[in-house]
Amino acid sequence: MSLLQIASLLIVLAGAFGTVNYLFLRLPSSIGILVVALIASFAVIVTDALFPSLTVEEQIRAQVLEFEFSEALLEGMLGLLLFAGALHVKLSDLKKAWLVILLMATMGVGISTAIVGFGFSWVTGMPLMIALVFGALISPTDPVAVLGVLREADLPKSLETKIAGESLFNDGVGYVVFLVLVGIAFPSDDHHGSGLVDAALLFVQEAVGGVILGVVLGWLTFRVMRQIDDYSLEVLITLGLAFGGYALAIELHVSAPIMAVCAGLLIGDIGAKQGMSEETREYVDAFWKLIDEILNAVLFLMIGFEVFAIVFETDLLVSGVMAIFLALLARLSAVAVPVLLLQPFQTFSKGVIPIMTWGGLKGGISVALALSLPDSEWKPLILTATYIVVVFSIIIQGLTVTRVAERVGRTPELPVQD
Repeated sequence: MSLLQIASLLIVLAGAFGTVNYLFLRLPSSIGILVVALIASFAVIVTDALFPSLTVEEQIRAQVLEFEFSEALLEGMLGLLLFAGALHVKLSDLKKAWLVILLMATMGVGISTAIVGFGFSWVTGMPLMIALVFGALISPTDPVAVLGVLREADLPKSLETKIAGESLFNDGVGYVVFLVLVGIAFPSDDHHGSGLVDAALLFVQEAVGGVILGVVLGWLTFRVMRQIDDYSLEVLITLGLAFGGYALAIELHVSAPIMAVCAGLLIGDIGAKQGMSEETREYVDAFWKLIDEILNAVLFLMIGFEVFAIVFETDLLVSGVMAIFLALLARLSAVAVPVLLLQPFQTFSKGVIPIMTWGGLKGGISVALALSLPDSEWKPLILTATYIVVVFSIIIQGLTVTRVAERVGRTPELPVQD
């Protein structure tokens, strides 16, 4: 299938499945589309099992495996999704909880990666370094999933903003950690080098380089937009920043996700306040909300269809279920340790730990990273476990996060920096 045919099919199916959800299931739109896609996928699998001569599953599986989900997300959709997400998170809100967010995005990701890695290695017998790669790709919360689900979860706006902010940052850091560990675990498949020094240099290059590039491009774009009062042109400029900046970051071998987040934060806050008229702000905001909604729908649809890439073997499925518990334990530790460290110096509102733990959703980025791994005997297990954790996270956690918030504290807040 051509790129146009694939894009057309995805848009048509996203609209059709969204309509089914709206008329019958009435779940939050992103979750609903994922659920309908899963139902349709399993219906095909069951039908093919009952009537093997149809070979429908085989044909669809071939198309799904041929489609580069990892490349489409990591080098296409992700830049727009992260930019759109960051655009609606205000720096003023992040400043109130910058220290705990920083610790969760750095120390938290490291703790979570270690817990999942050591635990999964012990459970499955997987080599430790490869298990740590799995820990790195499953540890960060996915801002795409978080924003797509929490937007309709009826949480307090302040809590939603802060969870999304933490998710934006730990996603970028987690992606860099993943690249570093892949270089160590699969040295023959990585051009960056596999030594500890090379890994440290890669981390600095990716993380620091992404921040610098995002701030510089965001600032230059802001300076240009200050000279213009044409909403259509300014919307086009922000689109160029998201697309061009992401492509440039990939070319320069710096973290494209971190670049997109930093540029989006700068344009969404300083740029909106000082570089846009009221009319332009409304159009930019509406445009990126629409882009966010459409791409979220397509992404969750794609996650639903990736079930055809999963190997359904009992041992792999059992390991995937155990990975859910490891991921939840790791997320709890990633949240609790920074909070407990800062508790003597800051006041934390009731329910922060359970809500931040249960609201830390996984998403398509984890699946894309798993698919991007070099072929090995362990890749099917990693992909199956990742998919099970992601589906559980989006559907179960996504549908119950509001209930958890109401039970442990209706209006919990992250700490305000003294």
